[in-house]
Amino acid sequence: MAEADGSSTRAPPNLGSRVVVTWAELTVLGLAGGILGTAVGGPPALVVYFATTLLSVGILLYNVNELIRAWVTADA
Repeated sequence: MAEADGSSTRAPPNLGSRVVVTWAELTVLGLAGGILGTAVGGPPALVVYFATTLLSVGILLYNVNELIRAWVTADA
């Protein structure tokens, strides 16, 4: 329903769906990193491990940022 001043109310962001998306992204990245690291072996596997770790942190921070942004815009 619209309020008297013409603005509409928005539903708050869905935390559950953001958690599922984050879990899926981390699972795919972890599997891909594990397969690639095992395939190359040796010192390059360490580089793959570090890259996988860095990308995992990036995925977490991105999804937390998107959730916070959705909450801020829903409250505004």
